[in-house]
Amino acid sequence: MTLTATLISSCHLRQVEQTQAWPAMDQVGAAHMPSAIAPVYSPYFKAKFQRPVFPERSIVITDQQADLQESLDALGGAGGGRLLVKSGHYKTGRLTLQSNTELHLEEGATLEFSSEIADFLPVVFTRSEGIELYSLGACIYANGATNIAITGKGKVIGPGKGSVRQKTMTHEVIEKVVLAEVPVDQRIYDGKTADYIFPPALIAPINCKNVFIEGISLSRSAFWNIVPTYCENVIIRGVQVASKGIQRGDGIDIESSQKVLIEYCTLETGDDCIALKAGRGYDGLRVNKPTKHVVVRNCLTKTGHGGLTIGSETAGKIQEIYVHDCIFAGTDVGIRFKTRRPRGGGGHDLLFSNIRMDVNFSALRWDMLGQAQHVGKAADRNFQVEVNALTPHFSKIKMDRIAIERSADCINIEGIPESPLSQVEFSRIEGKGTRFLTAKDATDLLIRDSHFSCTDTRVDSIALTGLKMKNVSLSQTASQQ
Repeated sequence: MTLTATLISSCHLRQVEQTQAWPAMDQVGAAHMPSAIAPVYSPYFKAKFQRPVFPERSIVITDQQADLQESLDALGGAGGGRLLVKSGHYKTGRLTLQSNTELHLEEGATLEFSSEIADFLPVVFTRSEGIELYSLGACIYANGATNIAITGKGKVIGPGKGSVRQKTMTHEVIEKVVLAEVPVDQRIYDGKTADYIFPPALIAPINCKNVFIEGISLSRSAFWNIVPTYCENVIIRGVQVASKGIQRGDGIDIESSQKVLIEYCTLETGDDCIALKAGRGYDGLRVNKPTKHVVVRNCLTKTGHGGLTIGSETAGKIQEIYVHDCIFAGTDVGIRFKTRRPRGGGGHDLLFSNIRMDVNFSALRWDMLGQAQHVGKAADRNFQVEVNALTPHFSKIKMDRIAIERSADCINIEGIPESPLSQVEFSRIEGKGTRFLTAKDATDLLIRDSHFSCTDTRVDSIALTGLKMKNVSLSQTASQQ
């Protein structure tokens, strides 16, 4: 049948031929989140995601000069409950949640976090870009808590101009600053022990179970926005993130966590919209915790480097992930696999299904070498590297029912010579782009039951083996309409 696509402003979603309907704009994003959490299906795991239940105890905040942390501590000390923040503008330092506690921001309530390092001290245990250390942690933080929630239609605003941003470490990649041989309890970055800090994420629980985040809006992040790390049973739904123009302003980053549901989120970011990570380099290998059993569904991404990104920190591996019924409109890349020769790990058993995308560059992208400014000579595939403990590998990936409605490259693979991408299956792809397929250092690719309409329909390859195409039609176009 013929489906008339819903138009997105400034994008070019077109009519596509298909046997099953791809998601429409009125089925994705925060504006269309239903109140109930529908049952979750994944071919990799079984889990029942439910709303948390809290003790029937509450504190209501109306005074904009109130000490929010004092109220959270009182709830935690009493066994838990709900902190209800009424409409108003509240300025605060770091907030820490205890077990069985819900922070609820009423519509019209805004939390604006301090711009000064002093309001995030003492330093706390955290993970920054895949490496464990002690620094500012997060604007909303928890460590070792069970049954916590951040809910409501209120807003969370990150630090503005001040010492937090002035002293953020930007001069080097983190693994060259936080050395793997230094014990974690000696990796202290408070702006004094070292003359720089690692900036706070907006929301970053660590070592927590039963985490629920729903409905809130986030903006002006100093770093990544929502970052569950070493967590289990996490639900993130109906969240809106606005970090366009903010370097490293990732929307949602899942770090070495398991049993995660992300649904009905709307993301407009300055970096990756949704990213799945599992530790960096030798520190990530030491921790060795995967990101596993994640479902992402009914999300809308508008701007960002990638709609859904795997990596680039993959040392503990990304595995058994199911992403479906999403729209990636206006991002640079649709689905991006990103790692580096010195990062370790990789990923396997990853399924992407029923996704529409309108992207500026590559629709389906494997970016596994990186840039010389970050990894030096290792960014050059002609630079020989022996397989070692840090060699990443990706395999067993399936892409099914993907509508690529605008792209420069439909499929763009840049693998690793000593560890080629392997066992990737593309099925029922409707692809429109400038180029059909570019592949370096890959093996055992299958493309079936698909159609591509491109200016350049050639297979541009280096060290590509085992490519099979079954029932694939290619139409050459003068240019994209």
